[in-house]
Amino acid sequence: MIRTGVVTLGTVKAVAYREKLPSGGSAVVIILEGSQQPGIASISKKTGEAVPAANSPKDIPQEAFKEAMELTAGMPYKKLGKVKYENAAAAEEPAVEAEAEELHEEEVIVDSKDYQKIVDHYTDKNGKLSYDLLNKDMIQTAHSSKVVREMIEEHKTEEEIATYVAGAKFRSITGDHELSDAQVEQILALLDEVSPKGVLKEFNADIRRQLS
Repeated sequence: MIRTGVVTLGTVKAVAYREKLPSGGSAVVIILEGSQQPGIASISKKTGEAVPAANSPKDIPQEAFKEAMELTAGMPYKKLGKVKYENAAAAEEPAVEAEAEELHEEEVIVDSKDYQKIVDHYTDKNGKLSYDLLNKDMIQTAHSSKVVREMIEEHKTEEEIATYVAGAKFRSITGDHELSDAQVEQILALLDEVSPKGVLKEFNADIRRQLS
């Protein structure tokens, strides 16, 4: 989970944010002004469209979920408690899929500023997050790293090598040398949500070639 802000919608009087589901997917959550029942829509991995839950308020149109998806695209996940509107009642956070069944595992918190620095670093001249830049940077780092060469000789796994290289780059970019491997993996998972092709597809293929 990453702490970040919410977005304000124009379609309806509401705020929205994106949330990670316990199942591994993601959802957009819309909280209408004055409503006690948030609207929740899972994001289809096949179509990329929002699929509202059965108990979502009927006065939240599909256009609102679409707008929420567009405004939160690429944003870190958030888990919201209560939202207070001026002159309106507070809205409770929804229970999404038993709201993580209290997430038996400890939550991994990543500073949204660190996440944004990484996104900015790999944003191209057109203002879009470039997976080509990201993968080329990872590949160059791996090829020039003595540690990676030793890891390959020791037959470390593809995941171990990828996490090491990504961790080294992310700590350098953010200046946060306390960034843990779990946080690195969480950042990669968030970046991966933006691209259906897989965030480190080319880099992982390069690692496999070296391991073979």
